[in-house]
Amino acid sequence: MTDIDAIAGAIDEVRSGFAHGVVRAVSDRETQLRQLRRMLVEQESVFASALRSDLGKSALEAYSTEIGYTIGEIDHTLRHIRAWTQPQRVKLPLHLRPGSARILQEPLGTVLVIAPWNYPLQLLIAPLVPALTAGNTAVLKPSEVSSATAAAIAEQIPRYLDERAVRVVTGGVPETTELLSHAWDHIFYTGNGTVGRIVMRAAADHLTPVTLELGGKSPVIVTDSADVEVSARRVAWGKFVNAGQTCVAPDYVLVQDHLHDRFVDAVRSSLRRFYGADPAASADYGRIINERHHARLTALLDAGGFDEVAVGGDHDVTSRYLAPTVLTGVDPAAAVMDEEIFGPILPVIAYRDLDEAIGFVNARPKPLALYVFADRATAVDRVLTHTSAGGVTVNHTLLHLAVNDLPFGGVGASGMGAYHGEAGFRVFSHAKPVLHRPTKPDPGLAYPPYSALKQKVLRKLL
Repeated sequence: MTDIDAIAGAIDEVRSGFAHGVVRAVSDRETQLRQLRRMLVEQESVFASALRSDLGKSALEAYSTEIGYTIGEIDHTLRHIRAWTQPQRVKLPLHLRPGSARILQEPLGTVLVIAPWNYPLQLLIAPLVPALTAGNTAVLKPSEVSSATAAAIAEQIPRYLDERAVRVVTGGVPETTELLSHAWDHIFYTGNGTVGRIVMRAAADHLTPVTLELGGKSPVIVTDSADVEVSARRVAWGKFVNAGQTCVAPDYVLVQDHLHDRFVDAVRSSLRRFYGADPAASADYGRIINERHHARLTALLDAGGFDEVAVGGDHDVTSRYLAPTVLTGVDPAAAVMDEEIFGPILPVIAYRDLDEAIGFVNARPKPLALYVFADRATAVDRVLTHTSAGGVTVNHTLLHLAVNDLPFGGVGASGMGAYHGEAGFRVFSHAKPVLHRPTKPDPGLAYPPYSALKQKVLRKLL
């Protein structure tokens, strides 16, 4: 844990690093990105072990959703950094010629990245990639909840990256509070809306811009033209990876009433294929992060408001295990429908027609993600036109995050700002407009006194 008294010094060090241009040159940024990639490759087993300890992730899940995913983000950035950082020429209107105009991409300065515990490596390092790409220095705050991963990051980052460019601060609420008391050039926060409001209030004291990657109850709409078996399999995968602790996990499913039973049966069959008869014995099924969150999730089950636990429901606090669970006959007013579940509990609700499903979604805060399953284009178009969400995947779940050139972010209560690929570079850059005029010619037409002739000519030009 970082000594609170040392935090100001760490911030000063990376501020000084920015002032001295440690990542000002594009070549220096590329060096840091390659070092970051090298760290992820060489220390894969260290990070995989930490993720296993924190969240019960299998080696493959740790690689695909965290380590390998972030390597892919770095590789994409290294292919495009030279193009993104090039000045953009702008055509001048006739009355401002001769001259030239361009837009320079300028780093913001020193930024703070605060990450959550559910994807503790990816959601800390992936925002660092565009921050460095844009030429910023950064302080990283990993979540104290995923303590093994936080410790691994704090140990490895200084071994690979220039400490004048990137520093790691570990600890809990007191350390985060201290960080937020300082002025930053940008704050990038991923987590829940409650803390997001705290971050935004602290940033307001310094007029610091923020990116908030929050969450919400991401819905799935299964229409009458969907392939039920494929839909169920893809929903089950997206919901129960990382034991449901994913900000864009399907939070609940709205399924056409006459397909309801088939869909639930297909989810049950998919889960058996994924994790066997006893998911607790599966090496591929994760665990709840800690006992507090385990208690929160089991309390949702104890609160009722549904007819049946159609699948799962088993749990063990000692091992932080909660079985993949499917609920049916769910009351929209049930506790499980109140806030984002963030765990392996899937409510399934039947609807009569598509307008009812769309109305159900629109009666709630705008979600971070929305999923629609349909083979009929008109149904897809209707959902896309009449709902709002941070991002959408059609006929699958989660995968819009994997497209580097698709911006990822929320809307409304699910967040503000977006990153990934070029969108991330723009978040951490200031587009600085520059107009250049030669000193000659310098006609008197533009200057007072404005005679009738001057006014006539200027009105035509402007």
